[in-house]
Amino acid sequence: MKKNLITAILMTVATTILLGIIYPLVVTGLAQLIFPRQANGQLIQKDGKVIGSSIIAQGFSKPGYFHPRPSFGGNGYDPTNTNGSQLGPTNQKLIDRVKGDVANAQAENPSSPVPIDLVTGSGSGLDPHITPASAEFQLPRVAKERGTTVEQLRALVQKHTEGRQLGFLGEARVNVLELNLDLDQQFPGNKQAEIH
Repeated sequence: MKKNLITAILMTVATTILLGIIYPLVVTGLAQLIFPRQANGQLIQKDGKVIGSSIIAQGFSKPGYFHPRPSFGGNGYDPTNTNGSQLGPTNQKLIDRVKGDVANAQAENPSSPVPIDLVTGSGSGLDPHITPASAEFQLPRVAKERGTTVEQLRALVQKHTEGRQLGFLGEARVNVLELNLDLDQQFPGNKQAEIH
């Protein structure tokens, strides 16, 4: 019994050191060496100041910007409190919110069907991407606010459209923060000052 207890204690200490200290340090060191940008959160800087991350959504509500998917992450787009809505498809609160969002979107662009990702949140509540259809839907509003043409903005959206990963995984997508940063550079127009 005493021998088994000593073996168990030594095994616990050894695996704790190996798997709880050495392994995480090696993996973290390799990540910092091989993929430093990804390991540090893919942060985006503007004028030497961190303004966001390309992998975490940021809220944009002003009409001169492309808007992301709705967020359920805490109080708005809170990366410390990520979560989906936790409401099922038959929940009346979810149905009412989606109907309201659809009505607002249709008022903005009555001639086009509303893309589903503009009125539904992602599983994390912080998806930084929208579909190309969602960006296309928002073109008239953004063009009007920026004093430019839909065609010029369409070219900017196409520039920021990423295809499927490895050609077959996922769907085409547009990173909202990166698109809006480029929008401020290319078409400052009526400066919105929402990215800081």
